[in-house]
Amino acid sequence: MADINLKEVTLIIGVVTACYWNSLFCGFVFDDVSAILDNKDLHPSTPLKTLFQNDFWGTPMSEERSHKSYRPLTVLTFRLNYMFSELKPMSYHLLNMIFHAMVSVLFLKVCRLFLDNKSGVIAALLFAVHPIHTEAVTGVVGRAELLSSIFFLAAFLSYTKSKGPDNSIVWTPIALTVFLVAVATLCKEQGITVVGICCVYEVFIAQGYTLPLLCTTAGQFLRGKSSIPFSLLQTLIKLIVLMFSTLLLVVIRVQVIQSQLPVFTRFDNPAAVSPTPTRQLTFNYLLPVNAWLLLNPSELCCDWTMGTIPLIESFLDIRNLATFAFFCFLGVLGIFSLRYPGDSSKTVLMALCLIALPFIPASNLFFPVGFVVAERVLYVPSMGFCILVAHGWQKISKKSVFRKLSWACLSMVILTHALKTLHRNWDWESEYTLFMSALKVNKNNAKLWNNVGHALENEKNFERALKYFLQATHVQPDDIGAHMNVGRTYKNLNRTREAEESYMMAKSLMPQIIPGKKYAARIAPNHLNVYINLANLIRANESRLEEADQLYRQAISMRPDFKQAYISRGELLLKMNKPLKAKEAYLKALELDRNNADLWYNLAIVYIELKEPNEALKNFNRALELNPKHKLALFNSAILMQESGEVKLRPEARKRLLNYVNEEPLDANGYFNLGMLAMDDKKDTEAEIWMKKAIKLQADFRSALFNLALLYSQTAKELKALPILEELLKYYPDHIKGLILKGDILMNQKKDILGAKKCFEKILEMDPTNVQGKHNLCVVYFEEKELLKSERCLVETLALAPHEEYIQRHLSIVRDKISSSDFVEQPALPADKSTGGEEKDRIPTKNVKEIRSESRPTQITKTSDDQSQSKSNKQLEKNTNKEAPQKTKDIKEIEKKRVAALKRLEEIERILNGE
Repeated sequence: MADINLKEVTLIIGVVTACYWNSLFCGFVFDDVSAILDNKDLHPSTPLKTLFQNDFWGTPMSEERSHKSYRPLTVLTFRLNYMFSELKPMSYHLLNMIFHAMVSVLFLKVCRLFLDNKSGVIAALLFAVHPIHTEAVTGVVGRAELLSSIFFLAAFLSYTKSKGPDNSIVWTPIALTVFLVAVATLCKEQGITVVGICCVYEVFIAQGYTLPLLCTTAGQFLRGKSSIPFSLLQTLIKLIVLMFSTLLLVVIRVQVIQSQLPVFTRFDNPAAVSPTPTRQLTFNYLLPVNAWLLLNPSELCCDWTMGTIPLIESFLDIRNLATFAFFCFLGVLGIFSLRYPGDSSKTVLMALCLIALPFIPASNLFFPVGFVVAERVLYVPSMGFCILVAHGWQKISKKSVFRKLSWACLSMVILTHALKTLHRNWDWESEYTLFMSALKVNKNNAKLWNNVGHALENEKNFERALKYFLQATHVQPDDIGAHMNVGRTYKNLNRTREAEESYMMAKSLMPQIIPGKKYAARIAPNHLNVYINLANLIRANESRLEEADQLYRQAISMRPDFKQAYISRGELLLKMNKPLKAKEAYLKALELDRNNADLWYNLAIVYIELKEPNEALKNFNRALELNPKHKLALFNSAILMQESGEVKLRPEARKRLLNYVNEEPLDANGYFNLGMLAMDDKKDTEAEIWMKKAIKLQADFRSALFNLALLYSQTAKELKALPILEELLKYYPDHIKGLILKGDILMNQKKDILGAKKCFEKILEMDPTNVQGKHNLCVVYFEEKELLKSERCLVETLALAPHEEYIQRHLSIVRDKISSSDFVEQPALPADKSTGGEEKDRIPTKNVKEIRSESRPTQITKTSDDQSQSKSNKQLEKNTNKEAPQKTKDIKEIEKKRVAALKRLEEIERILNGE
């Protein structure tokens, strides 16, 4: 094996860069959404051990809905990307490009084993530029192929060094090979197939056996005519070690998936559920289809499921000729490589092994897979194809008559493949471009129509999305997911009746329950979301809540581990004012997934409804342990701490609100509640800053405007409060408490009795029974020297609130004033408060109580309609800034302020009575 030089490495890296530079500008598309955007295993808050408990998509391996694809080391590289750039796709694509360059360089080293220098470089170049690799390189989830291939080739190269002098065994390379095989398998399952390639290499390349010679040697030994040759004995020992290690890896892998195969439906792989001979004929035909993609990658498609390749239901189908021709060609190559000695046959044999053995896991030979054709699984088999092409070119170019032609053809192939790859990368720029390019190749796949609809739906283009979803139902009328998509889009367009009809259609297509047969094994887990979506739709009608609950229970009965059904039912039960049953639903969901921060958050909301704030806070804390950036948990736990009245909790509440505004810098609610906390801590300047920030973000923020004005009035800055109150009343002219505060300031500070009178009269126009407004109007009459009118007013006020002592006392003061000997025309009394005890005939207005409400209301984390094809799009709901009920402020604190206000009244009254 000749070593590769720096020029060759530079050439390979340069070609890879030239072909894939534009992939850096592509986003996350197709399966990237589930593997990257929706995968919580990438987040630093998720424990590392969870990566080894979940599948490639972040679903626990123990769950039936798991895809059973166990690739923790690949997910670990995604996590490293997330650590450096979070969800910016460029770094993910850059690492994929680097890995592809590494595979191409390692492949060049492998080619050196079987090809001359020139042919080896050609094979490596063809591999580097082949358009079939765009799905594996430009699609981020294709990293599983890239990483597995690196360790796959490294394991094989290590094994080639296991033969020592005199045919002795060198154990270090073998031990390293076993380790690298395990690592390759943890990147993607097909990595284990390198063991088969090592076995073929050992017998037919390293030991030089041909099939006839091997049969002759084995026959002589079995007939007792000769003993086992030492070289063959050494080979058997090495093969036994390899096979035992492989068996151990297989046993561990089976234990990881808990002896369960993933659940696929007839939509994913129609041939897998077809009867004999349709199943066999179709599966065999898929082999020449894959070979044709390697030979002519002109029409590439990201999704070959559903009706892309029609089933072969008869032996008379003309496509069977392609299958026959393929096996004939494969058979000829196999016979040549196994029967005859020589370097050429060895090269062909290893090329065939690289094509066939890594493809076995995707061949449906041992177990069904969830696709019909997948371009990314041809990543390793294409290595064998490239070796065959380079070897054939080598044979042809040696003949002088074909030399120039062979170089011209080869140059044309490499150039056109490179240009095709460069152009194909742009298809992966976005989901819309990707699926539209696929529709140009194949219009018989309903999943493609659905996915174009999803891409448009994500852009809020529901009208256009609906057209594609409807087309999907025409292409595949029994596609449950397509009807669900139509229903969801109708719902987004507020066409409720059509949405319900579509969901009902999808529900009618569900497989019927067969007694004694497990239902979950016959349906894709996401199809059960039709019950969730339909229930979510009809529960908007208060009269159909029980019907919605029945749908949730039906989904749970079909699949007892259906976590989403428990979550949605919990939300509904809260709406039905059944918090205890909601608690049961969430606890059941937590049994299925204890690492779901949203579940702990929702359970906390249930405990709030049950008036158990301590338990609620524990669950909020648990949610934040799992996801320190859980926005709703940060916000509502801080509010709960603030409401508890415990001073020791205020620093933590402030810390959480600061974290919240860091995550949601444009949400005025966070700044408002920081202001309220600062008011609690008597940090008036800080409170003013936070309130102003809230108002800057939302000019009509009712609570922030009022409480800022209140803050000014409490800190002897009443005149600064007036413009704030004017702004409040511009947006909310019926804000009674704002009018009361404004009237109080106008009378006591501005001496504007008429302005104050207008405020109080407006209050009574809106609410004639408002005691506070009525009382303050009585005070205005007193200030205007209209004592009789003030008396009548106070009598009416007392009738509204007969138990309020301060009204009775004020009435007595007025009556005493009326009956006093000095009731003659006197100058109007000063409107400001006395500070020296000389003011004796003044009745104070009733101070407005501080309003500490209008905080952001707690809310349940909502579930959204699940999109089929793994389009989960669960999002944080935005709250509106509506004024909330007063229950969110500590009652004791308000009572303290009320008592203080009454004491102040008593002091002034003592002055008025000359005590």
